[in-house]
Amino acid sequence: MSVPSARKLAMIAFRVLQLVFLTLVAVGVLFDPGVPWWCVFLPLVLAYALITVVNRWNGGAPDAPGRSREPVEVAPPVTGRWSALNSPADRTPSHGLHAYGQTFAIDLVAEPEPGARPGFRALWPVARRPRDFPAFGAPLLAVADGTVVRADDGQRDHLSRASLPALLYLMVVEGSVREMSGVRRIVGNHLILDLGDGTHALYAHVRRGSFTVREGDRVRVGEVVARCGNSGNSTEPHVHFQLMDGPDPDTARGVPFTWHGIGVPRNGEVFDVVAAAPASPGSPD
Repeated sequence: MSVPSARKLAMIAFRVLQLVFLTLVAVGVLFDPGVPWWCVFLPLVLAYALITVVNRWNGGAPDAPGRSREPVEVAPPVTGRWSALNSPADRTPSHGLHAYGQTFAIDLVAEPEPGARPGFRALWPVARRPRDFPAFGAPLLAVADGTVVRADDGQRDHLSRASLPALLYLMVVEGSVREMSGVRRIVGNHLILDLGDGTHALYAHVRRGSFTVREGDRVRVGEVVARCGNSGNSTEPHVHFQLMDGPDPDTARGVPFTWHGIGVPRNGEVFDVVAAAPASPGSPD
């Protein structure tokens, strides 16, 4: 049995301190015990101070000058017409945080034709079914030859959070609960491939029951490994893709990527990927 790393223990402590903070808030509201306000917020301050110290001790931000690795060139994880969101081509960390190895992560939404993807609404409809979005069920492809080290399934594909009330619910309530519940509830159903040379590919928010591979399987570039879903901390069905330097998003650092023939699409950039037939098992390299 492996010994948890210092960063892993720090992430566990971070979530426990968040839970203590919420418990103190609830106790204060329900029973008015007369606890000084600074005692209520102390666990929250300690939680973020702990993560800050651990990150600095771990070498600082992975995109700091002199720290970032050279981009790893891999194949795109999708085929068809897509649009980029939260792209590392525009800023890093692309999602606002270095946590969970997502410094250089990118989100993709399917754009098969104008108007095919439902847009954000202020009030109504509050939520939509995953099947209303063209990305839902789209095949996810292995970006390189590798080994499946994690294929985590079983979480439901929830309704979209593409309206103002639903988005507020996600940010204020659901997101906080998922944060305290651990990385698995944030990335949802997910797949991690070991590509060799200390590089791992993560596919998040995968559709429940869509995995075509299991842990330990060898995959070839272009092979269908799962399908796009809307599980975890997701506003709508989309592809969340990132490279990391380890198999555990709690402790891994982000690794920059570039896609064959595409590079790294910028926010809002629409791009096409032509499907290529994957190599059959046992075929020569």
